[in-house]
Amino acid sequence: MKVIASKRVQSIGGYAFAEIDKKVAEAKARGVDVIDFGVGDPTDPTPKFIRNACKKGVDNRASSGYPSYIGSLEYRSAIATWVANRFGIVLDPKTEICSTIGAKEGVFHFPFGFVNPGDYVLCPTPGYPPYSRGTLFAGGIPWFYPLLERNNFFPDFKSIPEEIAKKSKILWLNYPNSPTGECATREIYEQAIEFAQRYNIIIASDECYSEIYFGEKPISILELAKEGAVVFQSFSKPYKMTGYRVGWAMGDSRIIDVFKKVKTNFDSGTPTFIQDAAIVAMEELTHVECAREEYRKRRDVIVEALVSVGLKRCQPEGTFYIWQKVPKGMTSVKFAEVLLEQCEIVVTPGEAISEIVADETNPGRDFVRFALVPSLERIKEAAERIRNLKF
Repeated sequence: MKVIASKRVQSIGGYAFAEIDKKVAEAKARGVDVIDFGVGDPTDPTPKFIRNACKKGVDNRASSGYPSYIGSLEYRSAIATWVANRFGIVLDPKTEICSTIGAKEGVFHFPFGFVNPGDYVLCPTPGYPPYSRGTLFAGGIPWFYPLLERNNFFPDFKSIPEEIAKKSKILWLNYPNSPTGECATREIYEQAIEFAQRYNIIIASDECYSEIYFGEKPISILELAKEGAVVFQSFSKPYKMTGYRVGWAMGDSRIIDVFKKVKTNFDSGTPTFIQDAAIVAMEELTHVECAREEYRKRRDVIVEALVSVGLKRCQPEGTFYIWQKVPKGMTSVKFAEVLLEQCEIVVTPGEAISEIVADETNPGRDFVRFALVPSLERIKEAAERIRNLKF
């Protein structure tokens, strides 16, 4: 028989980070001692007390059956307490919070609740691929707004054509931002709220990196407005729980209600014993402070090495990424090739996670992304290799 993928699947290319994984595997197969800054998957172990809570939960939930589609009330109540302590936001765990199987699942499925064929969704570029991929699978049209250095990697809402804004259903924001490391100001969130309310657009704010910062604590858009807004959060990065696949969505109860209906048709929820581990993770936060300090050390080592060979200082305010501007006259792809050939270092070319925008430019062309996930020892080794870089 002839197997033919749907037009929807045929219309998308390979997933950027899967392609990077493939290149890393090929290099390792050739015997190359690769230091991988490509895919943002932390290599540090999940803290022991979280693992122990998960093990205990397996026994406690031995006969628990399918988990709740939307998360146990205990789990959602723990989130509400954490959000109140962290952001000063009061949420009803019954109506304003819904669990997700990690942030990616929630982000990808969210457009299915609100987008009809032909509707637009405003997505940042560079940005997380599921913003646009989820839109496409829901039958919508991604419209990419660029995050440019000259705008401090913030949206320029005035540049979005009115005819596009009028047909848009969702505005995706992501701060602290992957990959640029920029943190949103109150002014930027105010601009986003004003813009979205003017055109009746839902704000979907990806705040999964809110606990990885190096200066002032990042704010949440829900501190400014709950109406018309939803926030996605995850345990993957700050708690080193990428493999656990647990997160949540929170915000306007009307939006959460629709999202719950989507969830109940797509999956059966995060296992309850993992929710138990997530509850414990939120109760003891010293390990998050330690993780922040570790990422700070890694950031500083690489930044200083890059500056030492004449590159622009690109020191992020948050996340564990460095959005490094490439040498003049090079593209991101070319500089990534140089780093692999000369230093045996893998980074993500900015072009791989950016889309060509209205003026036919790719906003990631002049940047590469370092994900600070190798150990500090390997980071220091990478820094020494970079100091010998010739271009």
